[in-house]
Amino acid sequence: MEATQRTRYKLVIVGGGSAGISVAARLLRQSRALIGQIAIIDPASKHYYQPLWTLAGAGVVSRESTERDEASVIPKGAVWIQDAVTKFLPQNNTVMTASGTAVHYDFLVVAAGIQIDWGKVKGLKESIGKHGVCSNYSYDYVESTWEQIRHFQGGNALFTNPNTPVKCGGAPQKIMYLADDSFRKTKVRSRSTVRFVSGAAAIFGVKKYAKALQKVIERKQIETIFKHNLVEIVADKKQAIFENLDTKAQVAMPYEMIHVVPPMSAPDFIKHSPLAAADGWVDVDPFTLQHARFPNIFGIGDCTNLPTSKTGAAIRKQAPVVVQNVLSLLEGKPMTERYDGYTSCPLVTGYGKLILAEFDYELNPRETFPFDQSKERLSMYWLKKELLPRMYWHGMLPGKL
Repeated sequence: MEATQRTRYKLVIVGGGSAGISVAARLLRQSRALIGQIAIIDPASKHYYQPLWTLAGAGVVSRESTERDEASVIPKGAVWIQDAVTKFLPQNNTVMTASGTAVHYDFLVVAAGIQIDWGKVKGLKESIGKHGVCSNYSYDYVESTWEQIRHFQGGNALFTNPNTPVKCGGAPQKIMYLADDSFRKTKVRSRSTVRFVSGAAAIFGVKKYAKALQKVIERKQIETIFKHNLVEIVADKKQAIFENLDTKAQVAMPYEMIHVVPPMSAPDFIKHSPLAAADGWVDVDPFTLQHARFPNIFGIGDCTNLPTSKTGAAIRKQAPVVVQNVLSLLEGKPMTERYDGYTSCPLVTGYGKLILAEFDYELNPRETFPFDQSKERLSMYWLKKELLPRMYWHGMLPGKL
């Protein structure tokens, strides 16, 4: 952390995750005048490349390979305030931190990520990491997923997906396909039931990829139950309680293992702030990413109400838009950059297999490669496992990609 007594900056960025770091790095690359004028506020001491947690939970990579010190990713020329924002005072161009410091800005970028609401599923916090309950959505528990998969001896394996937005919307099903492969290798699949129980209405929102995933589900003989939301884990009985979202009736399902994707929401300090839309997310224009009511504030990434999937790939396309529009306003010029909703979901469908879904706000495929990306490919699996992490650490975070 860079020691400083300063409390006023040209630009303050709330959040030191992928969105906040890449925006800061891009700005500093494009404007030397901003050196020392950008503050990143984030309390975390570690930075994670979370897209690899699916493969960590499947025993392919170590969780440690996804972790770096936060200090190592702070761009040179930015000031890191290792504190947590607790309050926004946009009328005063000020944020308050947990230590009681008022930090003032000319421009604000909110890149605070998403909140994982472990407590909203009764019994989950008490049982996670034991009693057959696992989840890839935490560095602390991702290894418990591989423990459950590799020691699974048969019975009911449940994989859940909540009815809230989640980061990496494909991840709830990716670990299921990998688990199915593992169960076949260890010869326990024939005495197992693999079931995907989702609060969503369908397997995927883009028809082209949904059709391809349905074929995977049929080939693997996976049961799917939609519009059912996990509300309780009864660990001593090894039962999962789901609410039917149509009838509101509760349904109990027994399990030997259950991979839980907890509900998620905007961080509380955003939900209860003047920056929030009615649904709690940062209220931004979907194309310029400028705040709907405060023109010197921008939002980016998972904490916003942008109507697209919450992924790192989306952030990579949003960051240049935020950066150019902020620079335009700093220079007194009109904003010209626009975001079209591009996002990407690398859908792992087994060891060595991946469907690369890429699409925009209109749910139209926006594919990068000159072939049908709805087909399972080994090359796309290696893209996810080997190339994308390198692009993240050495391209996206330094503001080069």
